[in-house]
Amino acid sequence: MSLGKVRHNQKGGTFISNRYQTLYEQAKKLFRHNRQGSFKTKERYFEAYCRFLKFVGENYGVQKLSNLSGRHLSAYIAQMQEKGLAASTIKTDLAAIRFWHDKIPGARYEVPGNDEFQLERRSFGGVNRTWSETEFVKLLDLCQERKHYEYLGCAKMARYAGLRIHECMRLDTAAARLALRSGIITVKGKGGKVREIPINKKVKTTLKNALHHTPQGQKLFVPEGKDTHIAIRELQNFISVHREEIRDPDSTSPLTFHGLRHTCAAEWYKSLIRQGFSDNHARLQVSKWLGHERLDVTRIYLAGVEKGDSHDA
Repeated sequence: MSLGKVRHNQKGGTFISNRYQTLYEQAKKLFRHNRQGSFKTKERYFEAYCRFLKFVGENYGVQKLSNLSGRHLSAYIAQMQEKGLAASTIKTDLAAIRFWHDKIPGARYEVPGNDEFQLERRSFGGVNRTWSETEFVKLLDLCQERKHYEYLGCAKMARYAGLRIHECMRLDTAAARLALRSGIITVKGKGGKVREIPINKKVKTTLKNALHHTPQGQKLFVPEGKDTHIAIRELQNFISVHREEIRDPDSTSPLTFHGLRHTCAAEWYKSLIRQGFSDNHARLQVSKWLGHERLDVTRIYLAGVEKGDSHDA
């Protein structure tokens, strides 16, 4: 069986990376020895699997396919959702990952089924995913009532600093203290891209409160002894379970954790417009704070904002 198509993509730079080359070489062996499925299915599944391996290599440094686990898959799903991929596309890629994972000799972990993840029916591009202030307050009250203070902190960091869920969970005491001193929070996002975000009083208060309850060197919003990917999943499940009691009666927003990032983006944009920035300049600045620096992606985040909107968020 030929690897011509996949090899072309790698030479083109889509997949190739020194960090992930070892994983790719192991995957090639699986591809060559597999006799299951049609040629087109195997080739399409292999390309999807390589995308997953590239993500793992860049973000985790795993060197053996046998060490891949549910936490890697959970983080990859979050990245695909952030890119705005449809649920059907994500499920197809998951099928590909499971197809090849089942071929790994001596795999240490089983890959969780789709029901273990929050795979929503997503429709991006023109859909307003922002939270209203009333919905956000309901979420905070619910977190407070159930004593999920780590959820409360994450929600505020997404809402007021535009952080992704895994970026919230990675924050530790050192990062928080540096942010409070400088007035800027430094975030390492997907693909290892580092960005700096100016923080407001609400973010500073959130960080101070978290520091008060977090031992030195620990993550701010992950309980001690708990794996980060489990903490992420539990927060996503919490919002999913309580979504209908939080949602405004007339709202059509999907109300996901990632929607808080959309809410922050909309507020940033409106603030910049009020300060006199042009529409294009405002959108470019928002894209930089979001960690994309692409206006086409920023349009997704600002789907509920009219061009040049100067009203209060």
